[in-house]
Amino acid sequence: MTDLSQGILSSEPALRVGSFAALLILIGFWEVLRPRRKLATAKKTRWFNNLVITLMNAFCVRLFFPVLPVGLALIAQERSWGILNTVVHPPPWLAVLTGILVLDLVIYLQHVAFHRVPLLWRLHIVHHTDLDIDVSTGLRFHLIEIVLSMVIKLASVVALGPPPIAVLVFEIILNGSSMFNHGNIYIPLRIDRFLRWLIVTPDMHRLHHSVIIRERNSNYGFYLPWWDRLFRTYRDQPAKGHDAMRIGVAWHMDPSRLSLPRLLSMPFREKVFPRRGKGSPQ
Repeated sequence: MTDLSQGILSSEPALRVGSFAALLILIGFWEVLRPRRKLATAKKTRWFNNLVITLMNAFCVRLFFPVLPVGLALIAQERSWGILNTVVHPPPWLAVLTGILVLDLVIYLQHVAFHRVPLLWRLHIVHHTDLDIDVSTGLRFHLIEIVLSMVIKLASVVALGPPPIAVLVFEIILNGSSMFNHGNIYIPLRIDRFLRWLIVTPDMHRLHHSVIIRERNSNYGFYLPWWDRLFRTYRDQPAKGHDAMRIGVAWHMDPSRLSLPRLLSMPFREKVFPRRGKGSPQ
């Protein structure tokens, strides 16, 4: 293992934890100072649930996976695994750019699958049952979804063979963008219209959390907005506007039934799907 590889691997935890904490604090303060929407439910309970789920997920990922994407990228590089190491051999800068773009595309396609495959939606619905959307929502994913997502990322790293630095940058961007685009933060409309050509903005992603099914099944991107436009899953604005739109899943709107134990057991209960005649607005 080269000195550069050792440096990347040793610095990964500090970079990821540091960027996570900094963005959580920054966006949290932004939400207090300049919120986009008035919250409909108690923030204390939601944040407790979402942060406990986050800590559980982080612990279990470390427990279940002996190697994470950056470490696997180092192994793939040393053993010449993957398309970029065995087939095309692009220059380093292009390999890094390709790695980030392809991994982001994989996450987009994974997100679409978690909405359209009923078994996967059972897991992903936990994320969408948050009755408000703020920075903590970007951390609220069921453990089994996190495990499957990690398996998909690891398989993608082996198949593609991106440089370790590309995987590290991608992981930091993915975590940061998830907190940013779920943030309940105000960005002026003119700036938002420009930014959403470059990154997924909070207004763009908030529509994805609408109770209306056709709006929820759009704007799947986490960081790059181009896949939604390319695959025609982009929707500009919610029908009722951002202030009036309802957040959540229509048959899970009772806050008292969204406790931490219920969220953890939700994928195993029948009511992840609507009763006949009582589904979400179309």
